[in-house]
Amino acid sequence: MHIDEKEIETHPFAPFVYDGAKILFLGTFPPKPEKWSMEFFYPNKINDMWRIMGIIFHKDKDFFIEGSTGAFDCERIRSFLVDNRIAMYDTAYKVYREKGNASDKYLHIIEPVDVKKMLLQHESIDVVVATGEKAAFVVATQFGVTVPKVGAHVEVSTGKKIVKMYRMPSTSRAYPMSIDQKARIYQKMLEENGYVV
Repeated sequence: MHIDEKEIETHPFAPFVYDGAKILFLGTFPPKPEKWSMEFFYPNKINDMWRIMGIIFHKDKDFFIEGSTGAFDCERIRSFLVDNRIAMYDTAYKVYREKGNASDKYLHIIEPVDVKKMLLQHESIDVVVATGEKAAFVVATQFGVTVPKVGAHVEVSTGKKIVKMYRMPSTSRAYPMSIDQKARIYQKMLEENGYVV
């Protein structure tokens, strides 16, 4: 496969990772900018990450949606993440889209994010949550472990500490599972890690 250098994309967002964060959510890579409803992670209005978080924490799938525009409320989301010690980034830093869309199936990772380095820089993180199969594969490969089943976790070592790595269902609507079922799986993971929701 020929890859045009001009079509290689670099991750558009800085990591939302900070001292004191407990859980690091890692997706694969954002969609193209024309699909964004905000300049932050999971920006596509038809991605259900923030609806799932709304269901789990507020019993309201529209909690993080601005009523007037239907876009996600970035400031509300950022505050929520800090309040709950949740960090966000992705597993790919540079990518090539074979089909020009956001599908992981046709996304070629040119340069992955160094997850171990990120964990060593932020030792408060105890849990890594890979939000989809490709993200889970990238993390598992870096740590030399088998990709766990959906909803399950394996333990990985940074060299300084043991961290739990979960593989969760993709929040894309292309993933064949209801939003309520996804929310139950995410809630179980959060409860296993001390979140009372």
